[in-house]
Amino acid sequence: MGLLFETRASDSPWVESIWTCRAEQVSTMTSVASETWGLVFWKEEGRSCAAVTGPETRTGTAPVPEGAEFVGVQFAVGTSLRTMATTSLVDGGIVLPDVTERAFWLDGAYLEIPRPEDVEALVDRLVHDGSVVRDPLVAATLQGSPPDVAERTLERRFRAATGLTHGAVRQIGRARTAAHLLTSGETPGDVIDKLGYYDEPHLARALRRYVGRTAGQLRGGAGGTIALDTGQWTTS
Repeated sequence: MGLLFETRASDSPWVESIWTCRAEQVSTMTSVASETWGLVFWKEEGRSCAAVTGPETRTGTAPVPEGAEFVGVQFAVGTSLRTMATTSLVDGGIVLPDVTERAFWLDGAYLEIPRPEDVEALVDRLVHDGSVVRDPLVAATLQGSPPDVAERTLERRFRAATGLTHGAVRQIGRARTAAHLLTSGETPGDVIDKLGYYDEPHLARALRRYVGRTAGQLRGGAGGTIALDTGQWTTS
């Protein structure tokens, strides 16, 4: 087995998903567009590293060095780091300096690098310390209860909190949901009806831009390792 990628959901309202990845040989993984930002920790040639990752507006291919082991957390849409503008992280990220074997430096403090089962404890600490914050207007809108504010105000708050427009957040989220439905065996017709795509070409364009797979590849589990929110994907 060359590469193992796994994700799990979380009970924390601040977390979208938690993931791990391990490479037994040099490999690549399809990264899917994401409306969320994250923290990722990895070991490469015995050295500990950490980075803040930003929202991704398109699919891409990420190299995974042989022997690398990753632990990552994707934060819920509408959350952000107090000390970093999310707009500056879009389609990129920042490798954190001063990482030791067991700790990383963020927002003025050293924090312990988490094991997969300890990620929620780290998130709780970041929230308690005020390092991770949430825009209540954005959160309410995403929960289906938009406040009575001007559209311009809402759009400005979305851009500040997520680095993306409200429309982009919806489109990326819908494409990821479509990918999940297809991997679970739903037909393209079912997905179109459930998610409001106009037709199969419309769905196909969204999958190509945001997921990097065709509907057939997703339904058949073809195309190699892909970083979706849930499930387990492996390459040999």
